[in-house]
Amino acid sequence: MKKTDELSIFFPFWNEEASIEKVVTEAIKIADTVAEKWEIIIVDDGSTDGTPEIAKRLADSDKRIRVITHHPNRGYGAAIRTGLENSKYQYIVFTDGDLQLDFSEVDKFIDAIEEADIVIGFRQKRRDKNLMKRLLLMYMLKAWAFVLFAVYVKDIDCAFKMFRKSAIEQIMPLRSEGAMITTEILAKAKRKNLRIKQIGVEHYPRKYGEQTGANVFVVIRAVLESLILWFDIRNKRF
Repeated sequence: MKKTDELSIFFPFWNEEASIEKVVTEAIKIADTVAEKWEIIIVDDGSTDGTPEIAKRLADSDKRIRVITHHPNRGYGAAIRTGLENSKYQYIVFTDGDLQLDFSEVDKFIDAIEEADIVIGFRQKRRDKNLMKRLLLMYMLKAWAFVLFAVYVKDIDCAFKMFRKSAIEQIMPLRSEGAMITTEILAKAKRKNLRIKQIGVEHYPRKYGEQTGANVFVVIRAVLESLILWFDIRNKRF
């Protein structure tokens, strides 16, 4: 693996007090092995537990760690947008903060980004609670992405992705606040003829906290955001 010159890493957190410290401390160890210089951005999406206090303590211990907080909770897409918009280095990578993905696999993404603009993970075997609901949401997102935007990937909502900063700059601004954020990124990337590569990753059962991705509000919001995105692209607002 080639060590990259610089890397921005961010994690979206919402009520993840049980996992945030482990996620960030492990990422620090890995960052030192894969990048000459790096930053970690903690995006706290309006947590109501101890997440903000732990995040502040972690940032106080290392000047390379920053915390950005939403008040109130805005949604997963908004947290991803905040991370992307505030990342300063030429390569940007994120995973979720729930320990279901192993950040040490970032080396595969760093290798792949040499010949791509965006590298997206796909879970080789999903280990979610409420697996059928999660799979239903994924298939719905994949269907909307294919029918409305002619975008097809193996796992559209896998939360392990890497970008060239130059690629993100080409598809800004992003507007999705919820689960449609990945579809928006990929639909706009396709219009810009950006190179997209897919990488298989391991997936682990969630030990802490609760998943919210398959609740009714998330699904309704995804439907509405997909229609807004389709209208914007169809009418060349992007």
